[in-house]
Amino acid sequence: NGGLTFGSDVNTDYVTALAFDALVSNSLYGNTGAAFGGSDFNVRNKSEPEIQRFCQSYMTELAKYIGDDVDLPGMGAGVNPQEIGYLYGQYKRINTHAARKGKGLLWGGMLEGKLCRAYGFGVVHFANKMLEEKGDSLKGKKCVITGSGNMAMAVAEKLIHFGAVPITLSDSSGHVYEEDGIDASKLATIKQIKAERGARIGRYIMASTTAKYSDPENILEVPCDLLFPCCVGSNKIGADGVNLLADNGCMGVIEGGNMPSTPEAMATYKKRGMLYGPYKATMAAGAIVNGNEMEVNPISTNEELDERLADAVDDVYDKITKTATEFNARGDLVAGTNIASFLKVANVMMAHGAV
Repeated sequence: NGGLTFGSDVNTDYVTALAFDALVSNSLYGNTGAAFGGSDFNVRNKSEPEIQRFCQSYMTELAKYIGDDVDLPGMGAGVNPQEIGYLYGQYKRINTHAARKGKGLLWGGMLEGKLCRAYGFGVVHFANKMLEEKGDSLKGKKCVITGSGNMAMAVAEKLIHFGAVPITLSDSSGHVYEEDGIDASKLATIKQIKAERGARIGRYIMASTTAKYSDPENILEVPCDLLFPCCVGSNKIGADGVNLLADNGCMGVIEGGNMPSTPEAMATYKKRGMLYGPYKATMAAGAIVNGNEMEVNPISTNEELDERLADAVDDVYDKITKTATEFNARGDLVAGTNIASFLKVANVMMAHGAV
């Protein structure tokens, strides 16, 4: 299981790194093994027919290397339910394959709403677990969210559910800032705007009398309690950004996107005493909705999804924290994540005779 990503910044090194990170995440929950794929095709400046034709051409080649018992590609940046449908439609044209709605390879070409939100919900459950360990909770916390894709929207939705206060969402054009918070009604408006392919989030200020657009210019200057970076690409958080957050009173960063922080930023989180949830850990519980898992343990309702995610996050978090303590890195979730996943993968390799 792993994702597909389409974007102008995608290259071989990027996809290789994502595949390795997917291996780490999958080993924390579920099966050991992972894959990732992608293309430098930019969906943002293409028409719907162009996107459909590209997905069909891409799958014509990809189909030679995937299958129910080989690799199960999934969503990623630039690959949303529409692209999943186009990809699966072409796969079914060139293979003898029976579609199973919401299950199996590419979810049978029909990715249900609750499955799209699983990874984002898991990130928020992980954040809540981190705060509970400190005797705190998400209730009332002001949260800056970067991005406005499926992940960011799901994070915002679940933060509202926990009583937190999301105050920003962004895209490549800028960010919207609601000082008093984005409630369920405002979030629904933003979702409706972003549902139109290519729509910019700045349109939201025409629907709100209280929203600010790219003010302040740097989203990291917005005062907050927690940061949830859910966008991917070149806008990574560096050491200067971390210091800016800490100086403004931010207590932690919980990642909801692939590789949003530079190595210097990760060192600075620790130096400034901030909570830090690395994406390889925060997104691990989302594996409960991959193709194989849905075949074995289908999820029928939103309530069941939330319950299963909470249980998966508990398992992942406990594994990480116990491993960190065992290796004299108590409280270091990065070390716990990397060591726990390495040990599981290494043990499997040794058992298979690969030394």
